[in-house]
Amino acid sequence: MLRGYILRFVENHKKHKLLLTSVVEVILFAAILVLAYWIRLGDIEAKYLPQIMFLVLTYLPVKIFIFWIFSLYKISFRYFSLYESLEILKAAAISAAFLALIGMIFRDFNFMQGYPRSVVFIDLLLTFLASSGIRHGFSILYHANYKEPGGRRALIVGAGDAGVRLLRELKMSNGNSSYKPLGFIDDDPGKLGSIISGTRVLGNRKDIPDKVKELEVEALIISIPSATSSEISAIMQYARDSGVEHIKIMPDISDVLAGKVTLGDLKEVSSEDFLGRESVSVEVESIASYIEGKCVLVTGAGGSIGSELCRQISSFAPKLLIMLDVGDTELFYISREMNEKLPKVTNISVLADVKDIITMRGIFEKFSPEVIFHAAAYKHVPLLENNPREAILNNIEGTKVTALLSAEYSVKKFIFISTDKAVNPTSVMGTTKRISENMLKEIRSGDTEFVSVRFGNVLDSRGSVIPIFRDQVRRGGPVTVTHPDMTRFFMSIREAVYLVLQAGALGRGGEVFVLDMGEPVRILDLAHNIIRFFGLEPDKDVPIIYTGLRPGEKLFEEILTAEEDTTVTIRNKIFIAHDINHFGKEYVKSVKNLINKARNGAPREVMLLTLKELVPTYKLELPRLWETESKKMASTADR
Repeated sequence: MLRGYILRFVENHKKHKLLLTSVVEVILFAAILVLAYWIRLGDIEAKYLPQIMFLVLTYLPVKIFIFWIFSLYKISFRYFSLYESLEILKAAAISAAFLALIGMIFRDFNFMQGYPRSVVFIDLLLTFLASSGIRHGFSILYHANYKEPGGRRALIVGAGDAGVRLLRELKMSNGNSSYKPLGFIDDDPGKLGSIISGTRVLGNRKDIPDKVKELEVEALIISIPSATSSEISAIMQYARDSGVEHIKIMPDISDVLAGKVTLGDLKEVSSEDFLGRESVSVEVESIASYIEGKCVLVTGAGGSIGSELCRQISSFAPKLLIMLDVGDTELFYISREMNEKLPKVTNISVLADVKDIITMRGIFEKFSPEVIFHAAAYKHVPLLENNPREAILNNIEGTKVTALLSAEYSVKKFIFISTDKAVNPTSVMGTTKRISENMLKEIRSGDTEFVSVRFGNVLDSRGSVIPIFRDQVRRGGPVTVTHPDMTRFFMSIREAVYLVLQAGALGRGGEVFVLDMGEPVRILDLAHNIIRFFGLEPDKDVPIIYTGLRPGEKLFEEILTAEEDTTVTIRNKIFIAHDINHFGKEYVKSVKNLINKARNGAPREVMLLTLKELVPTYKLELPRLWETESKKMASTADR
């Protein structure tokens, strides 16, 4: 009852906290001074009363002022900690020094005769004990009605500073947490068996399966913000062996310090964690040098890469960010996100088709973009195999229109998003991207630097393999894999965009940058990891079936063509592809001819053969193509 009254009183007088605390402390300090004299002298004789009154009038105001300078009346009593205790000790020591100074200055005055110097040290000790004790006492009082956290029974992996902070935050939730911490897991043998904030370190990562079974654990929280992807992958392997499905990862401490998240904002295990590969780092200064204060246009802004480009570009303070897309729904969502999360960044959403030269010219006239990231493209291989006309018009003509306008309006940089499927392409999609790469090398402009950036599959993009596998596992299978030996290069969306931005800083015009994707990943191994992540066994609990390669698909992807036999490392994870072929101005005319054929509705085989002429390494299955077209013609004739 008394606790509730005190807490209600404090809650109702929050606005007057500074005044109330100061008044209480004035009374407290006066009492401490009298108590210091009593401890030193026993009975306080009448001759000491003038001393005490003089010190109350001169010493106490200064003491209160010193405590105010140290912000001790602004700190939260509820979260009082060792740091604040040390601040009180500093303030008390400085105050005691001032008390000693008063004694020295006024020692020759009659009322200061017999001044007991030891009062200085007693006052210091009592001030520290009383001030910190009151604050600690309120903290204890506030949490006196502490409830054990509810929710899932959880182990915290990592007993370092981050793990301890997380534990305290869970315990301070007053029973409202989603997790009940049962213990720590930590690989440091020195911590084994130790108790931290009432919670024991139970073992290392190898003990996870046993502890999960023994304690009926329902969740694992990985609280090692500095852990690499490979370390998290190793921990997850033990988690999968234990059968725990609910795994969360504590956010990066830099995001916590920046105020973007709190320690309690636990994130799901990401697709990157399935790969066990380290993320990349970039040189922020070089990127800022060509984006900061510039008008930047992102085409395909609603797509996976385009939307992430918008987010990352915003951190480099552009003068204006133009987000352009032909899909209104995708554009709506990225526009809303930018306005809600990054309201300080000036941006505009433009609904437009990149191959519509009239609309695009109007955009260039009105906004005068200085940097362009061209991410607008159709990318789904099987769909484009059946729709080559749309692939040519969108992927090639859209690039041509945007590039030529960039040259005409003296855009500083034009960064084209390409793909590893452009290397020795077997698909319409890859071939259209390769033609765009070649075309940009031949578009000459004295002011515009045209560069292409080539990379592989992007994790968690729309239609990518990991989200598909996860959905299939949740439905109980089967998980569909095209071929047991199929491999792919993977990157997270974030690191791919970082490297695109970095490549933009490095480009001087005409380069094709190749991003180091690490080692190729076998799709079957990826499927196995995802199934085991859900605590299931491949081919036992969840069947895996092989569907065969789809039209245009490769068994494995390549980074370079045979002609691009050398690369020069210029930054970590970024290379330049050297192509010995020179296409000449006639190449751009040939591309225009291809576009005209597509616009005029040329037969499919004519468009594919023209693609083959422009990219001789395009692996077009001619016999099969002609056989398919002959059957169509015969069927039409019969009707």
